[in-house]
Amino acid sequence: MMQREVTVIAGIDEAGRGPLAGPVFCAAVILDVARPIAGLADSKTLSVKRRAVLAGRIEAYAVAWALGRAEVAEIDALNILQASLLAMRRAVLALPVAPAQVWVDGRQRPDVPYPAVAVVEGDRLVPQISAASILAKVARDREMEALDRVYPGYGMAVHKGYPTPRHLEALIRLGISAVHRRSFAPVRACLQLGGALSD
Repeated sequence: MMQREVTVIAGIDEAGRGPLAGPVFCAAVILDVARPIAGLADSKTLSVKRRAVLAGRIEAYAVAWALGRAEVAEIDALNILQASLLAMRRAVLALPVAPAQVWVDGRQRPDVPYPAVAVVEGDRLVPQISAASILAKVARDREMEALDRVYPGYGMAVHKGYPTPRHLEALIRLGISAVHRRSFAPVRACLQLGGALSD
């Protein structure tokens, strides 16, 4: 798809830096200025139902969008920040349309072959980043719901891998699963207590 303008901005944002389990996801979105999407906002401020509705509109109306992810093994090997930046890079490189600029939420910029701008609170201020925030969150939540069926008992479909009391209790009771981040302190503590499950 050819672009009418040279100043095409891809917004990028991640979901899943804080959880104890599962991959980190990133989305990259190039919005169509001729087809604005009402209601875009930081995904954390939206209900599950509203996020799903907006995700469908973004996928239908955006000029281009793509997802990237970094797996648990990469998070443990690289650290969560570097794994998040890797997921961002993968999302940007997967875009079927080359952006003129990449705007990313926060203070860190991924290594991409386009000019990149870090925007503090970008998921609240920049529609392209808001859209990316929504797609990344919806995609990761769906992944955690799928993992809940593979690793029952932890409640991943409910807490999405975040360190809630229920999740921490399950770690102690069940030990860690193959999708827990061994480099994260609560998981590492469980490992030291001999709480590993066979993969």
